[in-house]
Amino acid sequence: QVQLVESGGGLVQAGGSLRLSCAASGSIFSIERMGWYRQAPGKQRELVAAITSGGSSYYADSVKGRFTISRDNAKNTTYLQMNSLKPEDTARYYCNIETVVSSSWGRGTQVTVSS
Repeated sequence: QVQLVESGGGLVQAGGSLRLSCAASGSIFSIERMGWYRQAPGKQRELVAAITSGGSSYYADSVKGRFTISRDNAKNTTYLQMNSLKPEDTARYYCNIETVVSSSWGRGTQVTVSS
């Protein structure tokens, strides 16, 4: 079983930055993809960014040019650097890790951007 622990959320003013971290532990086999999703009240969970084991990354159009996903394979950790934050980025952010046998979710970390 894989455990994920997210950190780095908080309250920030519009235009500010935050860095989210997600550390994986437990029965980790080959991690295929690490990703960040977010869910705002009343909305569906959406994929924000993802990075594959080979280093290829994906970004939602709404965050391109502002967010950067990275990973440290040695630490089984993924990061989401969020710059130029907007009020519409306010949501609970969840880490997701896919291995060859499972898909695991963290409990999420709240990001609130004030205008």
